[in-house]
Amino acid sequence: MKLEVKIQLLRFCSTVLNSIFMALGVSVVGCAVWILFDKGSFLSVLSSAEMKTVGAGLLIIGGVVTIVSFLGCLGAQSENRPLLLMYMSLLIVLLLGQLFITLLLLINGEKVEKSLDAAVDRIVVGYGDGGSEDRLIDNVQHYGGCCGRTGRADWLNNSFIKRWNLTQPDVLPCSCFNHSWPVFNSSWCSENLTGPQYGYGNMSYDEGCKEKLSDWLKENILTIIGMDVSLMLIQVLQFILAVYLYQSFGLKASRKRTKQEAAPEPAHGEQNYAYVDPEYEDLDPDNPARYHDDLHQTVPPHVAYHHGDQM
Repeated sequence: MKLEVKIQLLRFCSTVLNSIFMALGVSVVGCAVWILFDKGSFLSVLSSAEMKTVGAGLLIIGGVVTIVSFLGCLGAQSENRPLLLMYMSLLIVLLLGQLFITLLLLINGEKVEKSLDAAVDRIVVGYGDGGSEDRLIDNVQHYGGCCGRTGRADWLNNSFIKRWNLTQPDVLPCSCFNHSWPVFNSSWCSENLTGPQYGYGNMSYDEGCKEKLSDWLKENILTIIGMDVSLMLIQVLQFILAVYLYQSFGLKASRKRTKQEAAPEPAHGEQNYAYVDPEYEDLDPDNPARYHDDLHQTVPPHVAYHHGDQM
């Protein structure tokens, strides 16, 4: 394969991979923003330092991925070997960072799950002020068809319910019921009690939300790990292409220098024998010495004599 064709093919493959890489990088940034700042997700209320480290790490990695992709495209198109070296170095750094994030999630998955359980218990105890955390647990119970973390009895730990000294979970959030008619400005319902502060609920859920939350957490962790692994595989291919491009650009530059050095250059002061006097057109132009001898032979004696006098 000709060198120029090989370079064009490598450039095309590099551009395609860098485009995919950049798209995944933007997805990683979105995932990090969701982990760190989305108040509508349970991940935002986790006290786990590991999960916050993962979010911050993904945010940094996603931003660097975008920059690295741009450098890769620029280096390939401009045939800039130092830029390609910088690109390959950043790929290695990114690969190590993503490997760290992946191992952190795999090793500390159980710890993150315990942190999620603690967050749910804390929300259950403080439920009732109508804040964003109340809406989180309501959404989980309503759409998951569950009640409490392990069951309905968890709501006996709620600070509002404790004031009633109830021994049975007769009063529950309206989201714990299959059908409910909450009263105005109240999130509580009951199957047995009626009053201005309660709504009416029918068929409360018996199953706790722990299993559903655990499945949700594992799915998200696997999604993050899948994105990391995909990025790492693409980075390996990018690194291989960058090495071939670096070598090809070096070979192209070497051939160019060789051609420049091999090109003939006219010597300084070289006599031009392109013009031949008609009187001597039968002389050999490749032998200047012969031309010089013939010239002396044809000069008349008296011209040569005067020439000698002048000397």
